[in-house]
Amino acid sequence: MGELIYRVPLIGWILKEAMQGPTTAKVLFVVNLLMVWLLAILTFGYPAIIIPALAAVPAMFVVLILITKG
Repeated sequence: MGELIYRVPLIGWILKEAMQGPTTAKVLFVVNLLMVWLLAILTFGYPAIIIPALAAVPAMFVVLILITKG
């Protein structure tokens, strides 16, 4: 499945570089994600802030359940 994702023209190259590249590539990947999020906030406003928070709620529930399970 990873090879299939890596074959997508622009996104695959960026993900492959972030996964297998040097530390600088990983840092720049995170910076690019933050810049895209900032651009979405400037373009769409408040929903671009709220939707990622709502998407993170199930993940936080899983983390809390795993913490309480021990």
